[in-house]
Amino acid sequence: MKESITYEEAQNLFDTYLKTDYLRKHSRETEVIMRHLARVLHEDEEFWGITGLLHDLDMDACEGDYSRHGFRTLEILKDEGYDIPSMFQAILSHTEGLDSSRPKRETLLDYCLAGAENITGIISAYVLLKPGGKLEGTKPKSIRKKLKDKSFAASVNREFITDTYLHANMEESEFIQLAIDAMTEIADETGM
Repeated sequence: MKESITYEEAQNLFDTYLKTDYLRKHSRETEVIMRHLARVLHEDEEFWGITGLLHDLDMDACEGDYSRHGFRTLEILKDEGYDIPSMFQAILSHTEGLDSSRPKRETLLDYCLAGAENITGIISAYVLLKPGGKLEGTKPKSIRKKLKDKSFAASVNREFITDTYLHANMEESEFIQLAIDAMTEIADETGM
């Protein structure tokens, strides 16, 4: 079993297992946010980025059955020959709360992954409503306002977002700006 993974290997897994366009975009957005967080927090940018890229690897395979989500990703990675405990913990704990069998987030990586993947949802939903539907010009103040509106992008876990910036010793606006900046880097790819 391999205890590490290269970006090329991760990209091959991503291309093999995740086919749905919006899931691919979401995973790439999570990846770039994780890379930005790693830089700011002096963590391993490549490892954090790969964890973000692969966090929803099982979503097509689960076909909407969230009881398998996370667990199936670990099965895929193990079947492909990987055993990377800290990545596995982060991937599984980003599903915390789906049912009682889920591990709780414990490490900074766990908290950041859960928050990064949730912030993509609120930002993407906001951008869809903007005239022109482009990320450019999006301000943290606008996203903060939408975070307060619990009916807006209701499936976004606001607690996970809050936990991320608190554990990363950041201000809310700082984390939101980091996410906007990261997502802007790949806006051409994601169509935002």
